[in-house]
Amino acid sequence: MKLPNLELQTIDRIIEMAWEDRTPFEAIEAQFGLEEKQVIALMRQQMKPSSFRMWRERVTQRKTKHLNKREFVAGRFKSQNQK
Repeated sequence: MKLPNLELQTIDRIIEMAWEDRTPFEAIEAQFGLEEKQVIALMRQQMKPSSFRMWRERVTQRKTKHLNKREFVAGRFKSQNQK
């Protein structure tokens, strides 16, 4: 799969967002323009095989990674003191 040329800092942020349980693939697509298939390809390319398998297993069990599978609209409560 053809991936766009991305800066190392951008790749690191995408990987971080992909590991977060409550960050849906749609948020990654909105921010970086990568579809879910491209994120998966990027993760496969950047991670060790064992880490990639662990991530895929984790993601497939999470309803929160896809907006249309979520049972809630808003995320967790965020204090006004948080930035």
